[in-house]
Amino acid sequence: MWRNRNVWIILTGEMIAGLGLWTGIIGNLEFLQEKIPSDFVKALILSVGLLAGIIVGPLAGKVIDRSRKKTVLLVSGLGRVISVIFMLIAISTESVWWMLAFVVSIQLAATFYFPALQATIPLVVKDDDLLVMNGLHMNVSTIARVAGTALAGIMLVYWSLMSLYWASMIAYGAILFFTWMLQIDEGERREAKVKTVGSKGGFMEVFPVLQAYPAVGMTLVMTLIPLLFLGSFNLVVINISIIQDSASIKGLIYTFEGLAFMVGSFTVKYISSRWNTTTILFFFASMVAVAEFMLFFADSAVITLGAFAVLGFSLGCFFPTAMVVFQKQMPKEYHGRFFSFRNMLERVMFQVVLLSAGAFLDIIGLQTMVIVFGMISLSMTALFFVQMKRRNIVLEQSNQNTAESI
Repeated sequence: MWRNRNVWIILTGEMIAGLGLWTGIIGNLEFLQEKIPSDFVKALILSVGLLAGIIVGPLAGKVIDRSRKKTVLLVSGLGRVISVIFMLIAISTESVWWMLAFVVSIQLAATFYFPALQATIPLVVKDDDLLVMNGLHMNVSTIARVAGTALAGIMLVYWSLMSLYWASMIAYGAILFFTWMLQIDEGERREAKVKTVGSKGGFMEVFPVLQAYPAVGMTLVMTLIPLLFLGSFNLVVINISIIQDSASIKGLIYTFEGLAFMVGSFTVKYISSRWNTTTILFFFASMVAVAEFMLFFADSAVITLGAFAVLGFSLGCFFPTAMVVFQKQMPKEYHGRFFSFRNMLERVMFQVVLLSAGAFLDIIGLQTMVIVFGMISLSMTALFFVQMKRRNIVLEQSNQNTAESI
């Protein structure tokens, strides 16, 4: 795998793009904190972009399956570069409306880019290397997040808010160059099959496959549990900063969570040799709930950082494992539609969680909200475990080739 130039291109490109993404996200939070006092209104503004991604999701899935992955990556990457222009205008005019244009356009580009990237990874590495590649890819994303947030903090001290978005634009431009260097052999036979399968129905063709592969469906539902925390992540960080009256805690939270994520994604290879997939997914889903409960003590910096370390390690083990289930067991000709469907499902959840968290933070406060979220996470984990046992679903790789019966 290490001699595969595509692997290095994807990882290097992800690092550069991640730096641009997270400097932009910190810029968004700073802009909203200056212009909008209410957490719920902040959530409404951020949710507009998610809604746009949900609407376009079905189209993105069909386009990805019918098109060359490299072409989709290039076009959507160009869209990200163009979208930054709207935010530069927003800062110049101090207009929230231009920020809305930026949020919508960047999310539309992401709706095509990330599912296409997830569908590309199984095409450039062997099945046996997927767990390692997913872990590395998520590690690079995490390093970029830690470095990007730290860079953004430094830039906000010494330069203007606009400098963050110029950095984002440069990074997004660089990722176009790396994407152009990718060499993906998608194969003519499989490409033809993709073009003839489900030419009109879009996501409707995904549901029979999910029924034929219940392990994929169960894992997909399981990934919704961490989203209860992740969807409210930025709002939670802002509120912790206010509770502790510390601006520096934001950077520390991102650093602790990011470093713990990297440790988890490196460790999961060893854990997977001792635990089966079911144990890994359900145990670390439960640990996400533990992290939420720990934030009841959000006035303590030590416990807060510990909570985000537990969260990061759990996600570092959970998501690479879940991604391997998707990439190995879902037929490759459905990858574009499946990952777009997953992307859309996550956006719906993010939308619900973001708006709910904004309302809860205004009404009941952070510490009560995290107890509620923790109870929901534990209940969902227990419910899914009972359903899996009742339906006799096995999450480990099956030798059956049910795709032929679809």
